[in-house]
Amino acid sequence: MPITYHVGEHDGGFGYRLGDVWSETFPDHDSAFAAAKSAAARQQLGGVDTDITYQLSDGRWQTERAEGGDRPATDVVDDRTEPTS
Repeated sequence: MPITYHVGEHDGGFGYRLGDVWSETFPDHDSAFAAAKSAAARQQLGGVDTDITYQLSDGRWQTERAEGGDRPATDVVDDRTEPTS
């Protein structure tokens, strides 16, 4: 399942979001779209294997090994609604 960044109107300008989390606000759509494309491209960069630790919803901590070459597929979707004629 790809990671999908959505570009749309946000906080008086434009931004991109992943799930319910928005980026900073950009003054125009093109800037927000370019930033979303950049974020998606950075997701493709490989890294080194590392251990990651995060908290589960029940408060317990989980540690697992993340492989640096295991990168998600990404996509950018324009949520802006074009006016209809």
